[in-house]
Amino acid sequence: MSSWMILLWWIVVVQRIAELAISKQNSNWMASQGGYEVGQEHYKLILFIHTLLFVGIWAEVLFFRAKPPTWAWAPFLLFGITQVLRYWCIKSLGKYWNTRIWVVPGHKPKVEGPYQYLRHPNYVVVAIELLVFPVIFGAYLTAAMVTFMNTLTMVLIRIPMEEYALKDATDYEEEMGEKRRFLPNWDR
Repeated sequence: MSSWMILLWWIVVVQRIAELAISKQNSNWMASQGGYEVGQEHYKLILFIHTLLFVGIWAEVLFFRAKPPTWAWAPFLLFGITQVLRYWCIKSLGKYWNTRIWVVPGHKPKVEGPYQYLRHPNYVVVAIELLVFPVIFGAYLTAAMVTFMNTLTMVLIRIPMEEYALKDATDYEEEMGEKRRFLPNWDR
């Protein structure tokens, strides 16, 4: 693996660790506001999937001699775009952004930034990241495996659980209106 690839890999690892720290701070704040966590059971699976992303890239490079494709600039560019969108999501939710599902009864759901256009922009960004980041390194098996596992977890477990909890404790449906989960409603 070339030095720029190692640097990129480490930058993203450190970024994710920093985001876990932000998430913890936000969890503490939401708990102080009377909030509670939902879905702790599946959180370990999400951590496993994200850990598998980084381990899988190294494994493919070291054991299967994965090499970046000649067109690695394309997934790299797309990954860069997702980072801008990722921080737009984080900034838009502010203290409500979290890697876990937290609900603060009585607080209005945040409908700012990309959340004006769709219900789950952060999950869209993560799905794209998990697909394109390994491709930068030529780790196609990791890209396919992690994307598949993440998609199943998000669609079958996390999003329904999150939406149910938010509907139960807030005016989530009223605030979100006709917004779709993953694609904007351009026909409005």
